[in-house]
Amino acid sequence: MPKKAKELSARSVAIIKENGMHAVGGVDGLHLRIVKGSCAWILRVVVGQRVNAFGELKNHRRDIGLGPFPEVSLAEAREKARELKKLIRDGIDPLQEKQERLNALRIKKQREKTFKECAEIVFANKARELSNPKHAAQWASTVETYAYPKLGDRIISSITKADIAAVLEPIWVSKNETAQRVRGRLENIFNYAKAMDYFTGDNPAAWKGNLEPILGKAKREVKSLPSLPYSEASKFIQHLNTKGGIAAKALEFAILTACRSGEVFGATWNEINFDTQVWTIPKERMKAGKEHQVPLSDKALEILKSVEINKGLGEHIFIAPRGGMLSDMAITSLIRRMHAEQLEIDSIGYIDPKQNRVITTHGFRSTFRDWSADKTDYPREVCEHVLAHKLPDDVEAAYLRGAYLEKRKGLMADWANFCCLNIAE
Repeated sequence: MPKKAKELSARSVAIIKENGMHAVGGVDGLHLRIVKGSCAWILRVVVGQRVNAFGELKNHRRDIGLGPFPEVSLAEAREKARELKKLIRDGIDPLQEKQERLNALRIKKQREKTFKECAEIVFANKARELSNPKHAAQWASTVETYAYPKLGDRIISSITKADIAAVLEPIWVSKNETAQRVRGRLENIFNYAKAMDYFTGDNPAAWKGNLEPILGKAKREVKSLPSLPYSEASKFIQHLNTKGGIAAKALEFAILTACRSGEVFGATWNEINFDTQVWTIPKERMKAGKEHQVPLSDKALEILKSVEINKGLGEHIFIAPRGGMLSDMAITSLIRRMHAEQLEIDSIGYIDPKQNRVITTHGFRSTFRDWSADKTDYPREVCEHVLAHKLPDDVEAAYLRGAYLEKRKGLMADWANFCCLNIAE
């Protein structure tokens, strides 16, 4: 039986100065360890058994630190030692339990991410996914504007659907389209948090059966962009032809093809087949995410040939004066200048009479659609396919891309003839 250490008093312990392990008694295994003047309490105990290098089962001796001396007094060290020895008698390894507790705290700390921290990672992912940098920036800015003030610094695991509703309620009716986009983006952020185990339970930004009963459906007012009546199209093109510069060429090409401005700005020479007179826009640049074939009228081809001199400046057809793609502002500024000039002539300018607003590039798609419905006998499906609108049936859409291509060629030729009706050759 091991010899019991003499139970030292606090005064006796205080005068120990020699380096080494000094048994202090009172509790078996309690020592004061001194190393170069630094003193600490150590409890030397046996915790279970383990196999040594020779395959022998030996007692597993452990040294457990109880804190520095004199910050931890002799009485406190003995009390801590008794508590630990009781745990050991109950079959608990204090060091293992402490390590497990520290690991649990570390994992908890790692999972305590703020909403902002999670959002910024999702923003970065979206920036890689979205081909248009402007859309990626808008994706982030709406969340920063509407969600950050209330949720930004909150631990994401603490956020509830009531918190999400509080973000959306102020704009749910007045800015419903924006609110719906924000809700969808919040749902994406919480999906990320759930995947990373930063959030558990149902997604608080989900709509069906979650936010729907709280916010309710809001009537969405769909506003079309200001467009020119088709009876004015020829006059506008005639005015446009008096303008020099690449912006005027791009705008006329957009009108004659009924394409979105972004599709025109991003057009490259390798997308044009001059033999078949077809412009093939890859799915990556289409709003619907599907490849779109655009029949080119003779007039549209003339515009392309007039800017062929720029081929050596880059892959894009309509290159900005300082290089790179044109911007929406270049076209918008051109339309506003033309409106101001026309206003001096007829005091009307280029206004959408239904909205009393200056027309836009995108509005010419509506101009084309109104003209095709009122002035032609082409089937609705053919006209909708020109605009690359998603048809109800994917099978029907695939059929129309092929079988109706020739009809769309005829439609686009008729549209070009209508737009250039009063323009002298």
